[in-house]
Amino acid sequence: MTYHGKNHHVAGSFSAHVTRFELLRSDGERRLCLPQDPWFTATVGGLGLTGLITWLEIRLQAVANPWIILENKVFRNLEEYFDINRASELSWPYTVSWIDCAAQGKTLGRGVYMAGRHAPVGTTCTSVRPSRLVVPFTPPCSLVNTPVLRTFNFLYYHAPRPPQACSHYGPFFYPLDHMQNWNRIYGPRGFYQYQFVVPHENAQDAVGEVLERIAVSGQGSFLAVLKTFGNLPAQGMLSFPRPGVTLALDFPNRGDATKQLFATLDSVVRQAGGALYPAKDARMQGEDFRRAYPAWEAFQSFIDPCFSSNFWRRVTCQG
Repeated sequence: MTYHGKNHHVAGSFSAHVTRFELLRSDGERRLCLPQDPWFTATVGGLGLTGLITWLEIRLQAVANPWIILENKVFRNLEEYFDINRASELSWPYTVSWIDCAAQGKTLGRGVYMAGRHAPVGTTCTSVRPSRLVVPFTPPCSLVNTPVLRTFNFLYYHAPRPPQACSHYGPFFYPLDHMQNWNRIYGPRGFYQYQFVVPHENAQDAVGEVLERIAVSGQGSFLAVLKTFGNLPAQGMLSFPRPGVTLALDFPNRGDATKQLFATLDSVVRQAGGALYPAKDARMQGEDFRRAYPAWEAFQSFIDPCFSSNFWRRVTCQG
């Protein structure tokens, strides 16, 4: 429930729009949880350990149609990204960027900045939601390799795109939905997701160093998404979103080579005072979790005795 969208800088996380929910405990107790209630703050972002949410009530935003007004900007490096983002977030409710994580040198951090807002009443668009493609089988090895990655990123970065456009909301909010079984392209060994957030004051240096280390490693991600979190306070005791900049990546599983890369990235995030995202984690070190989520000890009293997870045992050194 700490899901964070492209509008976090103005609207906060999903849990900021939850007005109440019912929590079912394994002993049969049903708790009505309201904002500011300790059980509310423990459960949102609580890694599914406090019980079962049977229903919840949320506030919704009214929209007039399925269209999104878009603005696309290509930026040549990470410095340009931060300049564009500072200006765009003042007037656009949805902002996100794709980053070419294979670029190096003067083009380090180049990418495409996408800003959007819901179209007003009366807007008509010629755009339609794209038909779904299908990856029909899992190839014997990952299709995400260095030559393919560099070629794809080069072509995507240089692809013609209009500065302004009108689009169906689907491709903007859920770009992967039009490719069914997209995860198969990573091959039988699958992939790792790696996402972190670092404070604003350290963001440009930290993100730049992460991208440098990824490029040098020869590993990389088609899906490299960069966006910022606003200053709205988190609702959950263990919430990941906090003021700063977050980068999300997917890496094909190359065994020890991938884990070694992550260890070097962890050190950059740690030095910058950042945090890794528990909901996407498969190998976070316990010391990094406990440092970035200091409320973990207090949270333990809210865990349902019949609920458990390998993640929790790993990061809290409980077996």
